[in-house]
Amino acid sequence: MLRRQFIISTLALSLAPAAFAQGYGRLSQGDARSGIRAALDTAARLATNRLGQTDGFFADPAVHIPLPRNIASLQSQLRRVGMSGPVDDLELRINRSAEAAMPEAGRIFNDAVQSITVGDAVSIVRGGDTAATDYLRGRSESRLTGLLRPSMETALTGSGAYRAVDAVEPQISGGQNLLGSLFGNRSATGSLRDSVTDHAVNRAIDGVFHYIGQEERAIRQDPVRRGTDILRRVFG
Repeated sequence: MLRRQFIISTLALSLAPAAFAQGYGRLSQGDARSGIRAALDTAARLATNRLGQTDGFFADPAVHIPLPRNIASLQSQLRRVGMSGPVDDLELRINRSAEAAMPEAGRIFNDAVQSITVGDAVSIVRGGDTAATDYLRGRSESRLTGLLRPSMETALTGSGAYRAVDAVEPQISGGQNLLGSLFGNRSATGSLRDSVTDHAVNRAIDGVFHYIGQEERAIRQDPVRRGTDILRRVFG
């Protein structure tokens, strides 16, 4: 019985390329992989270019990065008394940092796209409007997070976001006011930096995948945006 199942499975695998080509006209499995790679490369490039502009994150409600929840709560309370300037500035600088990190994000996505296998590509072609985006996120998000973090740290430093965190350090270390009650003592500043960095990286990746998915839908549905012969052959 096991031998019979093995023979059947082997035969099915040997026939898969022909079956795929028959089901999709002249489209081969190699074409499927090339098409998916081209689609994701195009989608990622358009998404990171869009978000890498000034106000790409900050002025876009769909991807704007708010402050982490604990700081946002503080921001809300300080705003009532007209004292939210430093944390408002921190929010702006976090978004500016995400915008500055997008060129590196684009390079990371490009590398990740090249790892798509033939088998994965066939499933993606047959999938829904964001099948390629979902695949890319599922297979690469943790790696992308690790690779993007140094770039985000550089951007947070360059934008002055870390200086904005440090600006409230005396109040945090004092422990006698609202900031002190939320964050405890001076040692919290280091963990606050880490929290801000993690939050910025995660929300930036959310924003990129949001627009990669949007671009993938457009590539699948709008012939004008397919641009290349391979994309028209795969999604036409």
